[in-house]
Order: sequence, then C-alpha cells, then structure tokens
Amino acid sequence: MEEKQSQINTIIGMGLIFLLLYLWMQYSVPPKPTEEQANTQTSQTAEQPQNQQAAAANPAQSTGPAAAPGDSMRSAALAGQFGAFAPAASGQEQFEVLENDLVRITFSSKGGRIKEVFLKNFEKISSDTAGNEFKNPVRLLEDDKNRFGYELALGSGQKVNTGDLYFSAAKNGNTLTFRADAGEGRFLEQTYTLSPDNYRIEYTVGGNGMNNVLAQNVLRFQWANYLDKLEKNQQYERTMSTVYFKAVEESADYCDCRSNDTESLGERPVKWFSHSNQFFNTSFVANNFSFREFVGETNMYTDAEPDLKLLKTSAVVPLDNGTASMTIYTGPNEFDRLQAFGANLEDIIPFGSSIFGSINRWVIHPMFEFLAKFISNQGIVILMLTLLVKLLLYPLTYRMVLSQAKMAALKPRMEALKKKHGDDQQAMSVETMKMYSEYRVNPLGGCLPILLQMPIWFALYRFFPAAIEFRQESFLWATDLSSYDSIVNLPFHLPFGAGAHISLFTLIWVVTTLWYTWYSMKQMDVSAMQTDQMKIMKYMQYFMPVMFMFFFNSFASGLTLYLCFSNILNIGQTVVTKQFLIDNEKIQAELEANKNKPQKTGGWRDRFEQAMKEQQRLQAEKAKQQGKKK
Repeated sequence: MEEKQSQINTIIGMGLIFLLLYLWMQYSVPPKPTEEQANTQTSQTAEQPQNQQAAAANPAQSTGPAAAPGDSMRSAALAGQFGAFAPAASGQEQFEVLENDLVRITFSSKGGRIKEVFLKNFEKISSDTAGNEFKNPVRLLEDDKNRFGYELALGSGQKVNTGDLYFSAAKNGNTLTFRADAGEGRFLEQTYTLSPDNYRIEYTVGGNGMNNVLAQNVLRFQWANYLDKLEKNQQYERTMSTVYFKAVEESADYCDCRSNDTESLGERPVKWFSHSNQFFNTSFVANNFSFREFVGETNMYTDAEPDLKLLKTSAVVPLDNGTASMTIYTGPNEFDRLQAFGANLEDIIPFGSSIFGSINRWVIHPMFEFLAKFISNQGIVILMLTLLVKLLLYPLTYRMVLSQAKMAALKPRMEALKKKHGDDQQAMSVETMKMYSEYRVNPLGGCLPILLQMPIWFALYRFFPAAIEFRQESFLWATDLSSYDSIVNLPFHLPFGAGAHISLFTLIWVVTTLWYTWYSMKQMDVSAMQTDQMKIMKYMQYFMPVMFMFFFNSFASGLTLYLCFSNILNIGQTVVTKQFLIDNEKIQAELEANKNKPQKTGGWRDRFEQAMKEQQRLQAEKAKQQGKKK
C-alpha cells in the first residue's frame, strides 16, 4: 500500500515539475519586438559574420570560435532571401555628408539614400500653447518613418529592397558613391554629386553585371515621405502640399491637395515628379530616360497628428544603357532655380493653372522681382506694386468718378421723375433709362475699373501664399506676409474657419471697404434703386466685406495688405479727382448739349426700353383680366 502511494506521489511530483517547466517556458519567452526593435536586432545579427571574420583574421583578439555552427545556416538563409545580394545584407549603418553654403545633406549607407536635408538659410516657425513663436531649422526628408529605395526583382526569384542592403561608401570631394555587393564582381551603384552653389544633386543608379542579376533590366522606385509641418498656418500649408508630376509632352499635374488621392499614369512616360510642401520640395528629374508606371498618392492628416501629410510615389526606372541618370532638387520653391531645369518644374509653385497662373508667373512675379532689387522690405514692395497698378488704371478711375459726377448732376431730374411716377417702379425704370440715353450717361461706368482689377485680385489670391519671397517677411505687426497677421490670440476659434486670432490688416480692409462703398453710394443718385432686387444689391455691397472678413482673417497677410493699400489709394484718387479735376459746371453744360444732340437708335437702351414697355403692357392686361374676374 505504501509502495503504491509512493508511486502516486512520484507521478504527481513529476507532473508538477513538467507543469512548472511548461509555465516557465511560456512566460519567459521575450515579447514580440516592434518593427524598430526587429530592425535593430537584424542589424546586430547581421554584424556577427563580419565580427567573426575579423576574429579569425586576428586570433589574438578572438573571443570565440572562428565559426559558429549557425553561421552556415544564416548564410544559407540570407542567400535564400537576398539572392545575389546576400553579401550586402549584413553590415553596419554609417553616415556620410555632402554640403555647400546652402545645404547640408546626410546620407545613410543602409540603402544608400538621403537621410536628411538641412537647409542653412531657412527656419520654420512653431508656437507654444501660449501663442509664443519660436524658430527651428528647416529639415527635409528627416522622418525616421520615411522609406526610399528600389525593389529589385532578381532572376533567381527573390524580390529585394535596397533599403535592406548595406552599401559601401566612397567619397571624393562633393561626390559620394554607394555600392552594394552582388558577388562575383557584380554590384549595384548609386552616385550623388552635389552642386557647389545650388540645391541640385546629379544622381545616377546602375552597376556592373546587373543584367545577369535582375530578372528584367529595370528598377522599381519606391518612396514614402512623411512631410514635416514647416509653416505658421498649417491648415493652408496642408492644402498646398502634394505630389506633382509631369508626363512627357503634357502639362504638369498633381494629386488632390484636399483629400486622399491616387494618380496612376500606366505606360505614359513621365519626365519628373516632386513631393512638395508649401514652399519646399524634393524632385526627381529624369535625364536619359523616362519613368514608367508612375503612381502618386497623398494621405491627409489632421492638425492633431505630428506629420503634415504622407506622400507616396512608385515608378519603374529602366536601365537600358546600364545606368539611369537623374537630377535631384531638394530645397526651396524658388522660381528661377526651378525654371532653370527647362522642364516646367516651376509649375510645382501653386500660382494656379488658369489665366491667373500665367499672370502670376509672367507678370506679377517679374514685377515683384524687379522692385525687390531696389527695395529690401517686401511690405514696401507690395505698396509700390499697388501704386503702380493704380497709376495704370487711373484713366478708368477718372471715368468712374466722372460717371458718378454725371449721375449726381442728374439728381434733380431723378427727383422730378420720382414725384411724377410715384410708386410705379416699372415706369420709373423706363423713364430713368430713357433719361440716361438722352443725356448719354452710363450708370455702369463706375464698374469698369473694378472689373478690370478683378483678374489681378484673383491672381494675387494665389500669389502671396505661394511665393517664397514673402515667407517669414515682416511688415509692421505682421511677422509673415505669406501667412495671417495676428494682433490678438483668442482662446476659441472663430466661425467659418477664421482661426483663433484677429487679423488687423483684415479689419482695416473691412473698414476702408465699407467707408469707400458708403462714399461712392453717396455720390450717386439711388432713386432708381428702389426695386427689391436693387435694394438687395445695395445692401450686399455692405454685407459682403463683413462676410469676407472671416475668410481673409486666416489668409496671407500680403494679400490683405495689398487690399488695404488699394482701398486707401482708391479713396485718395477719388477725393482728389472729385475735388480738383472734375468741373461740375462743365458737366452740366455737357449734359444739356448731349440732350440736344440727335439720339441714336437701335442700341441696348432702346431694347431695354422696349422690354420694359412690353412688361408693362403684360402686367396691365393681367390686372385688367383680374378686374373682370372680380
């Protein structure tokens, strides 16, 4: 009995031992590494063969056996995963630098890629929770999440990404060469040569013996770029940052700036593509080939997320001649530098693609460049441009003021018509137009200067937030003419996307616009504006500036500054013209002379008068029929 109990106790004890051993094995397993930890572990493991080789070459420093049993298994695993590039699958990441007076570029031997671009002459503005602004250097392509490389489809069946390979580096002056070993004297090579006085990098990718390694003589370019927030107005920066591209023999195009988007061009050859912030870009321009199977993608982020946007690009790079030659530009969106490529790369500057974009590129931008040669402050440059526009349009402004003076001279006659026709608005309108025709007064004469200025306004609406010349340029209280000016930071957000601040330039524009509207209406006779439609139009002139106040409050202060200058000069021109250049007695004599001249027939006034009379006749018949029914 005791022996049987002893056997039972032994079985229970052994079972407990196995249970404890099982639990210990389960809970002592290390947690699954994150992607970053996994990469680090792989890198450390990859270094072991090199360390073991060094130890074998120098026994005095050897701390272990010359060859571990797992080495051959690992070599076989690398060969199975990386094929001919197995020798380049092991190594240690090193960094190299190319620089000039404008830029310092850091490269990584892992992938042979650009790791960071430091722009020496630019800063980004950030603000804390209290609204205090501070500056940091501008760095492009710096995000650790970025991915840049080529997918290599090997003839042996593997697909290898160059971002997983370790390249040996050789530097000669401002030229840096990265080489990934593919065994038997074969290698993939990338060469970067930085221009001494520009942001351009001459870049080639190719190698030796690649036609015996690759399944097809092409590389598949893959790029994921997390854009940093570089500007004060991040909401506007986000809508002006995207992927641009230009198909051969076509105009430049881009992915949607305001939502997630994907653009695929299939077999259409592509000359260049670019990942662009509001004022900075990194672009690849093909020299001796064309990109194929281009796909561009944008992913939107919110203000709460650390990155501005995610931009992605993939394309096929042919190695028909063994080497693909490109030019990389990574720097500011400076018009002249981009235009120098001769490939319409300047179209990434969002001046607009319509007639307004052409006005910005070939009229307004050259005018600003010319004025900036003599004036250092961009606010004064804006003033001089405004003054120049007003001088060019002054003949039209004079005609506008003259038309207003003629309308004012007809005021007594308008009052007489009003007494004669009372509340009969249609009769009043017909007689008013007839009188305008007799005295040859154009009631719309004051609208022409405004209409002619509208293309300039629309062009400037796109110009100021896109021209890097105004980035972080200050004037009076505005610290950045490419973004909004702020005199008060609010603890809440205003409606209609107006932001959490008050723009003083916007307030000045609203006040001067309302005053100028009131002054212009005061000079005109408004007796003909008594219909409901005309009353609505009259009050809309006062309502619109108030509504636009919310829109302009978060817009580029360069535009609101221009509009303020424009209003002030408008008021000055109008007052001076009316007081010193308009002769009211001469106008009265001219009106009487016009009345005595033979009247022209067949014009739009006659057609308008006939239409009004026909409408009166129809209404009279309708009223007559309604009277019969009663």
